[in-house]
Amino acid sequence: MYKRIIVKVGSSSLVGEDLSVNERVFDVLMRAFKGLKGLGVEPCLVTSGAIAIGRNVLGLDKKPREMGLKQACAAVGQAKLMEKYNSYAEKYGLTLGQILVNHDDFQFRGRMLHLSDTLDSMFKSGVIPVVNENDALAVDEIKVGDNDTLAALITPMVGAELLVLFSDIDGLYDKNPKTDKTAKLIRRVDKIDEETYAFAGKSSTEVGTGGMETKLNAAVIATTAGSDMVICNSSRIERLADIVCGEEIGTFFSRGRGISSRDHWIIFKTNSAGKIVVDSGLKAALKLKKVSILPTGITDVIGRFDKGAIVEIVSDDGAPIGKGITKFSSDLVSAIKGKKGEEITEILGYKCKNEVVHASDLVVFGGDYYGRIIK
Repeated sequence: MYKRIIVKVGSSSLVGEDLSVNERVFDVLMRAFKGLKGLGVEPCLVTSGAIAIGRNVLGLDKKPREMGLKQACAAVGQAKLMEKYNSYAEKYGLTLGQILVNHDDFQFRGRMLHLSDTLDSMFKSGVIPVVNENDALAVDEIKVGDNDTLAALITPMVGAELLVLFSDIDGLYDKNPKTDKTAKLIRRVDKIDEETYAFAGKSSTEVGTGGMETKLNAAVIATTAGSDMVICNSSRIERLADIVCGEEIGTFFSRGRGISSRDHWIIFKTNSAGKIVVDSGLKAALKLKKVSILPTGITDVIGRFDKGAIVEIVSDDGAPIGKGITKFSSDLVSAIKGKKGEEITEILGYKCKNEVVHASDLVVFGGDYYGRIIK
């Protein structure tokens, strides 16, 4: 039995194509949460739907393209969304607490830890956290982007052992079930690889933002943190307790061996400020073991960044190799790239350790799919 879980519900499950609110989903979800609480399971809800509900209130037939109007929809819709959740939560004797976040709450480790403490305190107080991206204030630079990713990022922060993504699809199929009647539902995925991503399609709904690829990205994030994940149709929400008890519903993604919370933060929760390009020799060395990034192995610098920034390490052909924390600004890295000890001292005017990215501040991707989803 899982002790703590994250449940994500997509816009297409909460709101119909005509933007009408699906009252049944709100009711069934709160009833399912009541059942989980009775089993000693602590649920956290990551919800979409604010912009879609706001569009309904403002009478907009299509998704707004203008940022200001989109944010206005989010502001109006978020209030209505929580009003709807609270009405059904009270029906089942549940207490909800709203948390609105942007990517900056993950980018800066101090803020992330404060958020984690808040969520933990809510659990201990018997409150069910209801999390959404703060779309009313979000701009591209600080957006998480989709709530599949948001749910996965929160999963390790609260020590959740299971992430359940409810959407308008039954799970991961080997073919597109909308166009191919021979498509078969994949019940279990133990390794996410190129073949798995080949099954992914694009979102086809007017109200949703994520397709299967975002859900596979979420699976990489969650399983790497040591959590299981399930993709399931929202018509099965009443079976949530059965999912938690291990019944085969939807597609199950088994957890990996897990990585440290700091490595997870570097890989998934931080946006890269720039890129450091390394030569083939250093690339080959990193395949054998994790070593520090020295100036002599650097061929180029892309972007501008300060000392202490998160940077992406890439090969000459642009392929991602890893991510790490740089000890030099982009200007200094550009000045000392390809140089050795005494040359570096002469350029800088002082003697210092030459590691641009120390091995302890570096995460090497290896054969994993981290490079597909880092920003």
